[in-house]
Amino acid sequence: MIKDKRNVMLELEDVSISFQTSKGTFDHGVHHVLKSVSFSLYENETLGIIGRNGVGKTTMLRIMAGILAPTSGRVKKYPGKSASLLTIGLGHKPDLSGRDNAMLSAMLQGASKRKALAYLEEIKAFSELGDSFEEPVKTYSAGMKSRLGFTTALLTHVDILLVDEILSVGDAEFKVKAEQAMKERICGDQTVVFVSHSDKQVSELCDRVLWVEEGYIAAEGDPEEVLERYRESIKNKARVALK
Repeated sequence: MIKDKRNVMLELEDVSISFQTSKGTFDHGVHHVLKSVSFSLYENETLGIIGRNGVGKTTMLRIMAGILAPTSGRVKKYPGKSASLLTIGLGHKPDLSGRDNAMLSAMLQGASKRKALAYLEEIKAFSELGDSFEEPVKTYSAGMKSRLGFTTALLTHVDILLVDEILSVGDAEFKVKAEQAMKERICGDQTVVFVSHSDKQVSELCDRVLWVEEGYIAAEGDPEEVLERYRESIKNKARVALK
């Protein structure tokens, strides 16, 4: 077998994760979210992850970000590379201002204090938060939080950007602006993992797609081919449900 010669930025090897639950519908009180998942993320690629709600897409991103540890298997990340998970409100300190949160986020993503300070006015301008940038994040709407999180990670240049549906939140004008900024980064040297329910966004932004179903990778490969198989699966399930 010919090995892919691109640099591997991050790799999951037989990763499984389970949670204890009080609901009796799961396996003896255990919810198996991901089951022996393996794949590699390559430098400069945009990897899409699709699937129905509750199949483990966000859990997979949290494992890649180091927020959750797998129950079994290994997560390997290229040494010295930083990763940031973009999801609404993740990591925000609600009593701190948008400015202070942006400062902390930038430093947690590897920026020095001097560099983090230099990013702040650009983050304020791009996020379009205006005077709210100086107000506590607990006063923000979901759209404002998403703009702050997206802009901070985008402009502080993390190595691996993990995006969880964030382009679907906020007003239409900012959504267009965010998509354009993401496209510009993708055309540069950004490595991205992108979770979305938007076929259009996945088709336009992603080089490769993983379809996750019931904790497994059901298909992997060309975006159009995987999206077509996913859509057909949804149609088949709908037909069965109507019988």
